[in-house]
Amino acid sequence: MKEKVVLAYSGGLDTTAIIPWLKETYNYDVICCCVDVGQESELEGLDERAKLSGAAKLYILDVVDEFVDDYIIPTVKANAVYENKYLLGTSFARPLIAKKLVEIARKEGAVAICHGATGKGNDQVRFELSIKALAPDIKIIAPWRCNDTWKMQSREDEIEFCKAHGIDLPFAADSSYSRDRNLWHISHEGLELESPANEPNYDHLLVLSQTPEKAPDEGEYVTLTFEQGVPKTLNGKAMKASDILRELNKLGGKHGIGIIDIVENRVVGMKSRGVYETPGGTILMEAHTQLEELILDRDTLSCKKELSNRFANLVYEGKWFTPLREALQAFVESTQKYVTGEVKFKLYKGNIIKAGTTSPYSLYSESLASFTTGELYDHHDAEGFINLFGLSMKVRAMKQNELKNDK
Repeated sequence: MKEKVVLAYSGGLDTTAIIPWLKETYNYDVICCCVDVGQESELEGLDERAKLSGAAKLYILDVVDEFVDDYIIPTVKANAVYENKYLLGTSFARPLIAKKLVEIARKEGAVAICHGATGKGNDQVRFELSIKALAPDIKIIAPWRCNDTWKMQSREDEIEFCKAHGIDLPFAADSSYSRDRNLWHISHEGLELESPANEPNYDHLLVLSQTPEKAPDEGEYVTLTFEQGVPKTLNGKAMKASDILRELNKLGGKHGIGIIDIVENRVVGMKSRGVYETPGGTILMEAHTQLEELILDRDTLSCKKELSNRFANLVYEGKWFTPLREALQAFVESTQKYVTGEVKFKLYKGNIIKAGTTSPYSLYSESLASFTTGELYDHHDAEGFINLFGLSMKVRAMKQNELKNDK
């Protein structure tokens, strides 16, 4: 009986070409596994394509709810954003995909897992760190790093390779953007984006959204409620988190929300430029942040902002299955105990405009914040506070003056 390999399969040209290459190079039975994290139309026709390409079996695993509940929502609770812009759409999908690949490998008794990530990108790191953490005994195959046996360097090469192995599928040789899509976002790289000097061709590029210039001239009000940091209702209707995100994607895309153009620092040491569409995710992150403004005390909010950056870096680097990520998430969960309330905002031409936030756990006091003197706050108390708060600054200035006078 042949040994088995589990291939992370998307149905695209790269992973289709990998099927006959694995059979030819290693004499494996190839078990294809497509993990559905919200790719939608990209999953059409996969079964037939995998069989035509020589796969022994294909698994299509719907893990959208698990993706949202166990990966997206914890990251939203953490307010984790990489380098102040990137909302980690590809980053937190990869560990879940790797987890499912390992589960199928165990089920099938496979000796190896194969992925189609290139040797220049972040995804090879994310896939392989996750597999190592979950299944250190399983061999990992990355064809694009197999210089001795993987001879293909272009789409044309891959198409010719497939045809030579009896696979004649309607793949186009013309260049297009390199995209990654899931329920949270879609990323775009390549073509004019390879040079930061070029403006993105948004008319050609955008999939989930339209530009703010083309968005409606009338704003639209949206209301979200949260319970302990988890979104529960949208415009008064109770929904599971994945359905809330689907609806927010439609609303955000309509109003040009969440389109970013970023040059980011990859894990492997190079800078890369991409455009990300994250309409629903941008709204969800902003709404959660607005609610926390009311509820978290100053020290907790300050500490959480510092740890949010660390959380984002860990996720970006593929270190989801680590003790530190678990510890940071435990801290974040403790901060969410009272993050319950309602957030209202207006979507208008790429902007999310506050329109009122309420919570039974709000620390905002109108009587304290107003200019009217109340019982809890005596303006005269501020004088003593300022004297003590600025004492070190005053002492330093006095000492410096003494030294100047001595000279």
